[in-house]
Amino acid sequence: MSALLPYSEDIKKARLNTQSLGFPSQTLSVTPRRFPAKPLGIKGRLTTALTVGIATVVAFTSQAAIALQVQVTPESPQLGDTLSVMIDTETTTQPPSVSIGQKIYPAFPVTANRYRALLPTTPLDKSGRLEFQVIGDGEVRNLAVFLKNRSFPTQRIRLSGSANRSATELELNRVAEFKTLVTPQKFWNGPLVKPNAGRVSTVFGVRRYYNGVFAEDYYHRGVDYAAGTGSPVLAPAAGRVALVGRESQGFNVHGNTVGIDHGQGVLSIMLHLNQIDVQEGDFVQAGQRIGTVGSTGASTGPHLHWGLYVHGIAVDPVPWRFDGIE
Repeated sequence: MSALLPYSEDIKKARLNTQSLGFPSQTLSVTPRRFPAKPLGIKGRLTTALTVGIATVVAFTSQAAIALQVQVTPESPQLGDTLSVMIDTETTTQPPSVSIGQKIYPAFPVTANRYRALLPTTPLDKSGRLEFQVIGDGEVRNLAVFLKNRSFPTQRIRLSGSANRSATELELNRVAEFKTLVTPQKFWNGPLVKPNAGRVSTVFGVRRYYNGVFAEDYYHRGVDYAAGTGSPVLAPAAGRVALVGRESQGFNVHGNTVGIDHGQGVLSIMLHLNQIDVQEGDFVQAGQRIGTVGSTGASTGPHLHWGLYVHGIAVDPVPWRFDGIE
């Protein structure tokens, strides 16, 4: 694909190497020859060894170039998107992995010899060339995609009274622990379900001023749905309830909270709920009611905040809702 800059060049070089030595570009065949019965001299033995050595190197180079195949979607990613990296390997002894800098992202099996890794991006990332490594089949592939810039709106929020309280250590620790979950099973399937029937009041990625002060490292880590208190909140996808937190227990900012583990590092968190209808450990299906809309925690009115996280990073839920990521 055009997005993977070095890949086509690797294949081209391998084919040129084989063609320059007189071999077909895709396959390498060696036809046995009959030699005279007399022993070969030193020159003959060296020539034979050199010929076999060259053939071995060419075969290895051609095979290595096509052993690890990588495909990335979407083809033209932008800030906030989740990159799906599909990897085809020749062996299944050890799954491949993908890394960006020092951060390593696991790849999970999709079918035999095919794996997928998910890479999150955020509004705080730099647009332009995004370099990453794919490691597998004893190879290290250095690849890159172009990450398009994106404009995010700015919002001014004034908090007062109970909505302006600080988060508690309990709240911060429990939410942080939830975001580290990476279970090997995949529970979601296809596009995610809209978690509430209300209109979208705040989109993903909005930058904010709180009480007149710009939040430098902040972006709105989800989508808000404006709805009346008590309207149903649905699970966006199947998964296990891994977090239930209540304002009465110290969830001052998040309010009444439900976190769902959809598997393989994909998580949903629902904030500011009025009523919670599930318990930790419950397994829920896509579209199942898990609670109701409220205005608990740091909230200026009844709404649902849905945050979607991939490997601990909040990503735009919209592509997951309408296109789906498999």
